[in-house]
Amino acid sequence: MSTTTRLSRRVTELLGCSRADADAYIEGGWVSVDGKVVESPQHPVTDERIELDPDAVLETPEPATLLLHKPAGFDAFRPGSPVASLATAHTRWDADPTGLRLLQRHFHRLTPLVPLDAEASGLIVLSQDGRVWRRLTEDADQIEQEYIVEVAGEIAPYGLRRLNHGLSYRGRELPPCKVSWQNEFRLRFAIKRVEPGQIRDMCAQVGLQVVAMRRLRIGRIGLAKMPEGAWRYLPVGEKF
Repeated sequence: MSTTTRLSRRVTELLGCSRADADAYIEGGWVSVDGKVVESPQHPVTDERIELDPDAVLETPEPATLLLHKPAGFDAFRPGSPVASLATAHTRWDADPTGLRLLQRHFHRLTPLVPLDAEASGLIVLSQDGRVWRRLTEDADQIEQEYIVEVAGEIAPYGLRRLNHGLSYRGRELPPCKVSWQNEFRLRFAIKRVEPGQIRDMCAQVGLQVVAMRRLRIGRIGLAKMPEGAWRYLPVGEKF
């Protein structure tokens, strides 16, 4: 009867490396068991075929940040919401320009950042990275967001001017933002410190009803041409 042992121990024996290096190879997605990549050093093995990818490099996997094109109607920020279920190996954008290797660990403990209305579509951030979390929470008021808002109705006199500056939301006087017409049905908002429901309320205050809304950009990071429901990695070195 074959003895069960940890995958990291078997890799240590096969490669003659340290346990720490074995863990790094496994967690980096470089080790396969009977042809299937396994990323857990604790994975039990007996007499399976263990192989190391010939391109393997010793490096500690970095925490991942995923950029997702959220569909309208999905509340990504409700407690207990399975938003991370939208980001899977199968929904990665096939035109993701980063070239980053996909690891299953990248889908663990993802935190949605920068709230977006449930009825809106567009860019949201899912991250494991504490540095990204701090940037998008502690500095949130300084980060501009861009939205395209489809509206119906007749705008009130001086309504566009008031959208740019002159409205309040929940008792708070809103700071200036940049709002302009893209065509006769769509407004472009470039706005900071936006709260859930705020843009819809702003439009209502000037006689407009929001038909649809999409977030195109958070800081310097844009949605690009990524289709709804797809995700890509935040490029290494790029910041919001």
